[in-house]
Amino acid sequence: MNVLQMGPYPPPHGGVQTNLVALRKYLLDRGIGCPVINLTRFRGEDRDNVYYPQTSFGVIRLLLQLNYDLIHLHVGGNLSLRHAGVMLLCSSIPGKKTVFTFHSGGYPSSDAGRRAKPGSLRGVALRRMDGIIAVNQELVELFERFGVARERIRLIPPHAVETGGSAAGLPEPMSKFYREHDPVLVTVSGLEPEYDLPLQIEAIGKLRTPFPRIGLAIIGGGSQEAAIRQLVEDQAYREDLLLCGDIAHQTTLEAIRAAALFLRTTWYDGDSISVREALHLGTPVVASDNGMRPAGVHLVPKSDLEALCRSVETLLRQPVSERPTTASGTENLDAVLRFYTDLAGEKRGADPRLAVPR
Repeated sequence: MNVLQMGPYPPPHGGVQTNLVALRKYLLDRGIGCPVINLTRFRGEDRDNVYYPQTSFGVIRLLLQLNYDLIHLHVGGNLSLRHAGVMLLCSSIPGKKTVFTFHSGGYPSSDAGRRAKPGSLRGVALRRMDGIIAVNQELVELFERFGVARERIRLIPPHAVETGGSAAGLPEPMSKFYREHDPVLVTVSGLEPEYDLPLQIEAIGKLRTPFPRIGLAIIGGGSQEAAIRQLVEDQAYREDLLLCGDIAHQTTLEAIRAAALFLRTTWYDGDSISVREALHLGTPVVASDNGMRPAGVHLVPKSDLEALCRSVETLLRQPVSERPTTASGTENLDAVLRFYTDLAGEKRGADPRLAVPR
């Protein structure tokens, strides 16, 4: 069985990209072919069976030329009419099974999500998929509002984390920032309104009283970069705030590992992969309560400055002990492969590459 992955492929390295890369590595390690068609505006060189078509016709050409049995489409954030069109295109290719994963925390409660109906174009497109993967319960309910039969939906949270590889240390100026600040807090998110970064920046100002050397490293890029950069410059404590931009994933993991705390403040959010990465690395996490955080996260109400500062101060004052790490199993990826094989009608056990735990 060969599985074609379609969606955002790094760089940059966001949550959806991280999940797709981990899934591809998992499949390749088991001898399962896994070409990729990148569907973002990023243009790279076609290599290692990863393709960057420049037009819709380029996508169609690859869909007709590549060798695969099943298409897995990954979409993050918003479920647009363009995404519905891609689903309709994929489902029209004869003899190919189709799977769709929607990585979104905010869409089910958005105006568009609340208007979900079976008769909409999105509903029609979703029902043409052979299988749907929901990363949280809210998305299960969303797909059902679109008219997808419950038996065609699998609830599979995003994959745990790839945290291996050699630790080469942090590059400058991050390394200098970490040396000059103690404790260092880190956040990994898009520079977008939903991540409420001004709240974190304001919290650092208040936390400088009990922790004069505190610093916050902000990893990620986005549409609000100019505004966030200006907000940082406007603070008297601007030297205690570092905008890192989009950086390599392994460097991000090292920055999380070296930090005292990981922050995730959001107005709305899904099952954040970066939160799971921090937990796996043993870095304590303080995050806005979105109703779906994994066990071990210290929850605070959305946009509550005082609660955020209290939680951070409480954790920083606790004695530092050896950080426990969570299991790095492949349970979620195993579940995805089981879904593939069920859809493909493979006889389990006939091919050892497809034998996954039940």
